[in-house]
Amino acid sequence: MASAVGSDVGGALGGRPLGIGRVGNGPVAGFVLCTAVVLALSLRMPAGTAVVGLAALGILHNVLELRYMAGRFEQVLHGPFLRLLAALISGIVLCRVLPAGTASRDGEILLAYGLLAAACVHALRQRPAVLAASCAVIAAAATASLSFPDYHFVVLTHLHNVVPLLFLWEWSKGMRRGRRAFRAVQVGWVVVIPALILSGALDGLMGAGSAWTARLSVSYTPPAWQHGGTDQRFVTVFAFMALMHYLVWVWFMPRYAPDATAAFERRVPVLNARRAWALGLGAGAALAALFVSDYDQGTSVYAALASYHAYLEFPVLLMLVLGTGPRATTGGTA
Repeated sequence: MASAVGSDVGGALGGRPLGIGRVGNGPVAGFVLCTAVVLALSLRMPAGTAVVGLAALGILHNVLELRYMAGRFEQVLHGPFLRLLAALISGIVLCRVLPAGTASRDGEILLAYGLLAAACVHALRQRPAVLAASCAVIAAAATASLSFPDYHFVVLTHLHNVVPLLFLWEWSKGMRRGRRAFRAVQVGWVVVIPALILSGALDGLMGAGSAWTARLSVSYTPPAWQHGGTDQRFVTVFAFMALMHYLVWVWFMPRYAPDATAAFERRVPVLNARRAWALGLGAGAALAALFVSDYDQGTSVYAALASYHAYLEFPVLLMLVLGTGPRATTGGTA
């Protein structure tokens, strides 16, 4: 983390930022090392890795991811469209702070699909046929989620940890060399390793589990698998993916995407690199203290605060898929 802070702050103070085409083998080697260490921790201590990772890096990665998205996608996230997304996500935050119940649960689901619908309307307003088809798919998905809400939230939790793959894939478009190796490593930790864990191929390396593992399995295991002996595998997958997800935003993007940081600071000069890190670390320390004193209250507070970064990802990525996002700033061949 220290090296990430140093690079980030150094770039903000006028140091020589890394160009995407000149990163060398650092990103690949870094991800291989992180994957090995995080996998070992997650297999042996899934609950501890999940809880400590969230308490230590949860808020910090929220702040840094929001900064990245606001900088990298400033061409998309501005004006009335950004205000609409902020209003919809604020509605989701309200649903999360209200007492748990059917109304708040269904409200969050409907607002989430409303975000996707808003992104489709914004991106496809000149293509009415495609817009109509997209809205039909969204309506069908919303109906399924409302019919099976327990599955909806488990899938959403794991899908959130898959999202970095798309941001990293988009970032790698500017690599002049090593793009295939970089993307292969990303597919390895996002897809291959979780598949191996869920298949049982790594069961022999797993720890014995604990009462905390059983407690967490309710949130991270689909209802049909909660009593089939696979619940520890789902907790392990979550622990591994979540910590890797945090490292993408705490280590990789601050180190290797300085242009996004610079773009954000042009938009919000008061929140420079040092202040962003101070905000993330300070709020993270306060949340960690709350986790220690009351874990359930801590998770509730975090779930509400995390709504902004978690739900903003989906309209941004949808617009990338639809071809309306920004282009890579540095070209090159793999």
